[in-house]
Parts: sequence; C-alpha cells; structure tokens
Amino acid sequence: MQLSFLQPLFDRPGPWATVYFDPAQNDESGAQRRELSVREACRTLEEEGADATTTEAVRDALLRIGPAEDPAGRVVFAAGGEVVLSHRLSRPPQRQIACWAPLPRLTPLLELAGRDPVRLVAYIDRTGADFELRGAVGPRSAGQVEGERHPVHRTASADWSERHFQLKVENTWEHNAGEIAEALGAAYEESGADLVVLAGDPRERPAVREKLPEAVRRVTTETEHGGRAAGSASPALEEAVEQARQRHTRHRVEEALDRFRAGRVGTDRPTEAVEGIPALVEAAREHRIDTLLVRPDGPELDRETWVGARPDQVAARRSDARTLGESDPTTVRADDALLRAAAVTAADVLVLPAADEDGTDAADIPAGGLGALLRWTYDTTPA
Repeated sequence: MQLSFLQPLFDRPGPWATVYFDPAQNDESGAQRRELSVREACRTLEEEGADATTTEAVRDALLRIGPAEDPAGRVVFAAGGEVVLSHRLSRPPQRQIACWAPLPRLTPLLELAGRDPVRLVAYIDRTGADFELRGAVGPRSAGQVEGERHPVHRTASADWSERHFQLKVENTWEHNAGEIAEALGAAYEESGADLVVLAGDPRERPAVREKLPEAVRRVTTETEHGGRAAGSASPALEEAVEQARQRHTRHRVEEALDRFRAGRVGTDRPTEAVEGIPALVEAAREHRIDTLLVRPDGPELDRETWVGARPDQVAARRSDARTLGESDPTTVRADDALLRAAAVTAADVLVLPAADEDGTDAADIPAGGLGALLRWTYDTTPA
C-alpha cells in the first residue's frame, strides 16, 4: 500500500484528531445510533484535550457521513480547526476509534482501507474481449477490443475448400488472440492492476495468455466460468476471481516474509531487513525503508517513540531525538512515527495477517509486529 494520498497530513503540524466512523444502517434506529456515535467521538476528543474548533469541524464532518454514500464508513483527520483529510473505508471498523494525538492515527487505516489487489478481468470470445477493473470502489469498465469477425466458425466438412476455410477460421482466431493480448497488456499498464483473470472461450483464453507480455503473463490466471455473452456471470466466476485475489495477497505476503527472513541481521549476507524499534528508527532517519511490514496486533506498535517536526526526526529515546536537532521532541506511538516516515519517502507498506489469522510459524515475524525491507544494505559480515 502506497501512502502518498496521506501527504496533506504531513504538510502541517498537529496535534491531530482522528476518528474512524461507521455510519450504521440507513433506517431510523441507524440514524439514532449515528448521532450517539458522533457525540461519543466528540466527547472522547474533548476529554483528550482537543480544542473546540477542531472538535466542531469533526462533528460537522461526521454528521455528513451516511450509509448510502459510505456503507463501510470513513476516517476523518482534523487539525487546527479544520478537517484536513477524509477517506472512505472499504471495511467498517469493529469499534469506533477516536483519539487526539501529536500524529494522525494511521495503523487502523491499513486494515480498513488497505488496497486490495486490483483485478483486471477479461471476458473473451473469438471476436474480441471486454475488460473490467475490480477494486475497492467496485467494478468498472476498462475498455474493450474487437478483432476480425469473419470467418470465426468452423464447418464439419472434409472437402478441400472447406478445410481451406477452416484454416482461415483458425487464422482469424489466432489474429484476434493477438489483438486481445495487445489491448489487455495496454489496459494492465494503464490501470495499474495487480493481477489479470481470463474468462470466456476455452480455446481463445490460452491463446491470449500465450501472447501476453511476460510480466503480465506471470500475474494472469484463467477460469472456465463466465464469459463475454450477456447473462454469463455466475457465482462460480465470482468465486474464481476472489480465489485469484486471495492467492495474490498470500503470495505477496509470503514473498515479503521470505525476503525478510533471508535479509535479517545474523545471516551470512548483508543486512537487507531489520526489526525492532531501534533498528527501524535508524532506517527511517536514513530514508532506507523500502517496505514497512506491519502486523496490526504486534506488541511494539504502541511503544513510546520520540519525534521532531520532520518525519525523519525519529528516535527510540528522547536523548537521541535531541541529538538530531530537535530541542523539544514529542512522544508518539512507534507505528504512527514509522508510517509517517514511510509515507513521505514513498515507501510501500505491507499489512501482515494478525497472529490469530496467520496459522503459520511466521506469526511472530517480524518481532514486535514491525519490520522493514531496506532500499540498500549494509554489509555487517566480518572482513
């Protein structure tokens, strides 16, 4: 997950009001629950020291959030008497989160608005294909391609002229497969999709896949369900697309953890990965974090960390922060400090499954729930 959309939060000082808000159901009892939730959130902010103008700005923003427009809710970030950023959630929070702190509260956002892999579904027949992009905001068209329409149907005759006609049919199929593959490769690049699912004609699908660029073919899967014809959608197709999404997510996590295990200090290779707050804040200060790994239930996420005005002014101890040129450092949660540093240096952030969801021997990796893959390495092996 790239956090560049959070840049407005780092262009101004705090403290910050953060509220993760679920608008409940669109009925009379839901409206009453929303009003009570708004009151509770604002009361929490006031009790934690939020100023009146910022609390009022949050109140106004929360009252405008409804289940029709934002069924899973929104997160609201406010400072200095105004809402600086409001972002739609893709999953409703299990409980309302409201806090007043020196930095925005960001870790819940990784789980509740974390970017699912974007799926590019190609509905293929022998004359062309329709492309559909699926992500957090629902399916939308990603274009189409039409190939040659004649001839596309074989005959059953063994006559020489008919065999010649059948060869022309196969040539049309082959030509159209190339046209579809070229258009699909372009749609993949333009859309920023993470994976491709081919649905439709059982002969044309593998022909299209074979002609895709290697980079696209590596993230492409096929399903026998669904197709281009009207009414061909089915629960089986939806299940196949969901399974592709899960496989992609699982593979990405496994790949990152494999890199992390291989790159940690203590191996016989240069250090390519770090864990533990002291090592992480050092990497953040040096802008070396390439991918920040966050396990949301990790015990060290709320560890006390010290920060200055700049995102790279982060330290494990107050005395260290002062040596970085910050005369009056502020204590914050470690995860908020590291996420701010990752965001402003264009690092990626990967959310790992919670320990009770993992079911593997990797549930305690990285130690404390925070780790990083580095942009460049330090060789720590003996000379």
